[in-house]
Amino acid sequence: MNKRHIWIMLLGCLLPILGLAAVLLLKVPINTVVYVGLALLCPLAHFFMMGNMHNHNSQPDQHHDHSVHDKTSTHSP
Repeated sequence: MNKRHIWIMLLGCLLPILGLAAVLLLKVPINTVVYVGLALLCPLAHFFMMGNMHNHNSQPDQHHDHSVHDKTSTHSP
């Protein structure tokens, strides 16, 4: 595992624990925690997905050029 993956996993595990602690210890209403969590879910998901898209471009051996066609497989009229 790389270091970035460990940080993402740690963040994903700690955020729900922090939300639960806010509800139990600080007496924050559950509705508030759920609404804030849902509001942050979309931007955080986009942030992490866009980061993963840029990592795939650095691996040239897995990139396939679909614009090149085999000339021998064309059908004659």
